[in-house]
Amino acid sequence: MKKVGKPVFFVVVALIAAFATLSYTGIYTQFGDITTARIKGVQEIRLGVDIQGGVDVTFFPADDYDADSYEMAAAAAVISQRLLLQNITDYELFPDFDRNRIILRFPWQAGEADFNPVRAIEELGATAMLAFAEGMEMGEDGLPAGAIILTGADVQSARASTGQIDQLGTIESFVELTLRESGRVAFAEATGRLIGQPISIWMDDRMISAPTVQAHITDGTAIISGGFTPADATALANQIMGGALPFSLETDNYNTISPTLGMGALQAMLLAGMIAFGFISIFMLLWYRASGFVAIIGLVGQLAIMIAALTGFFPFIPAFTLTLPGIAGIILSVGMGVDANIITAERIREELASGKTLDGAVATGYKRAFAAIFDGNITLIIVAVILMGSFGPPTNPFAQLLSWTIFRGFGPTTAGAIYSFGYTLLIGVIANFVMGIFACRLMQRSLCRLSLMRKPWLFGGERA
Repeated sequence: MKKVGKPVFFVVVALIAAFATLSYTGIYTQFGDITTARIKGVQEIRLGVDIQGGVDVTFFPADDYDADSYEMAAAAAVISQRLLLQNITDYELFPDFDRNRIILRFPWQAGEADFNPVRAIEELGATAMLAFAEGMEMGEDGLPAGAIILTGADVQSARASTGQIDQLGTIESFVELTLRESGRVAFAEATGRLIGQPISIWMDDRMISAPTVQAHITDGTAIISGGFTPADATALANQIMGGALPFSLETDNYNTISPTLGMGALQAMLLAGMIAFGFISIFMLLWYRASGFVAIIGLVGQLAIMIAALTGFFPFIPAFTLTLPGIAGIILSVGMGVDANIITAERIREELASGKTLDGAVATGYKRAFAAIFDGNITLIIVAVILMGSFGPPTNPFAQLLSWTIFRGFGPTTAGAIYSFGYTLLIGVIANFVMGIFACRLMQRSLCRLSLMRKPWLFGGERA
């Protein structure tokens, strides 16, 4: 068994302390009246409607346009995508097909005291920009780098369907695309020239699909396929139709949602959490002594990782909307972290009672506790993945993962509160693995090698 050096404890503690401080405070630079976040802190967390308040607005087609249900669903898809691109997951969107209305509730922007709801509403309801372009590259201006083949004005309809599209008799979902006369010649020329190459589809400067041209299409009707589920095909058809809509959305009124109740609930939950953490820390210190001290440091690190995953601290993880259910996910995962440390501490105590040396008890205790901790955390990870895949946007990787299971029948949904709970639960469990199993083991094996700590009772054993 390879020994862990004495300085390791202090190195790990210093790293956790530095990371926790940065994840909370962040680093900001000031140039004139412009503040730039170099490292995002806790103030960057976007709070959901149930905490911070927001806007309640009803959209309808401009100029009294009589939209059908397909067009209204497409308009709702445009709004949904624009919200998701800003990582706003806690919103409620209800298309009313009978009255040609779309009802939306979405949260305030984090940290914007001068948030302008009128401008936000105008941006969400603006006509979507759709383009079919050669290749898949994006230019420096954020627009497609390849030549534009079609725009939204050239698209007549896009419908999701399921059936046989090849000679093998395979049944799959696809999108039926029908072009207007204005786009048929350009599309025929492009498909004849680009067989075997991709034609990318862009909406609002974002590529939503890149099908490969399989044949020369001259009649203005095409099929877009690619192993889609019914939910995938519907989502893509709605997005294309959203960019082909002959109308924009407008509203004649909106209401602001008071955050008072939500903020009160948030403050109560934070206070309760701090009190609970204090009592847990005292209990861990008194009952498990050195093992409890290490556990407290690990729990601080776990909380820091969860905060960082919400703020956008990590470049590969975008900022995320925090809701009250999301806070419940944090509390549950911290509880699992406490449970993991208690299991480990009890195993170490049992090994010391059986007569093992301090080094052997710590090493064996972590080894024996790992199976129980792993089983409990893997169970929670599975639950979190199912929640995020079933109640999140259809483009998220977990929705794609579950698209081939029984959950494909759920269809696309963005129940942000449930998705937020699953997200914080998943991040918390992963943080528990990193801190409770890896970091705490390093700290404790290093700590027990210090001469001042070479007393078994400090790690839960009996006094000599």
